[in-house]
Amino acid sequence: MVAFPDIDPVAFSVGPVKVHWYGLMYLFGFGAGWLLGRVRAARDPWRQWSSGAVDDLLFFIALGIIVGGRLGYVVFYDLGRFVDDPSHILRIWQGGMSFHGGLIGVIVAMWWYGRSRGRPFFVVADFVAPLVPPGILFGRLGNFINGNLWGGPSDLPWAMVFPDPRAGGIPRHP
Repeated sequence: MVAFPDIDPVAFSVGPVKVHWYGLMYLFGFGAGWLLGRVRAARDPWRQWSSGAVDDLLFFIALGIIVGGRLGYVVFYDLGRFVDDPSHILRIWQGGMSFHGGLIGVIVAMWWYGRSRGRPFFVVADFVAPLVPPGILFGRLGNFINGNLWGGPSDLPWAMVFPDPRAGGIPRHP
């Protein structure tokens, strides 16, 4: 069994502002997607995608991830709290994003982008597909640093006990 690393979720602070690893991982994921999109647009058969088109698409996708991820969390995991105090929906810095909400948000964003730019949805989806894995990688690294999204119980040598009490205090696959 491997010991769970004790990593401070706050990467650094600037005065009263705390910058969390999880937020940095989102930035790294968006940056990697943007860079790969720019490289992809410079190659056949994607040369009709200008740098500006890639920038616009990634803006739409970032909005889809953030808005969809937050709304997904609200609807799927903590609706009662948000009904009691709707202002919590805007407090994204307090945590609460969902992968499936983000996925739905990205699908809507790609459709919206394609419709506004005269590109078929599946052409947009084909362009975006290779840009996704680095974003998921960085997102999952952020989840690991936060000590959430652990796997099932495991007796593998790299299993670890996650600090969250909901993990049950048993070794789990990271």
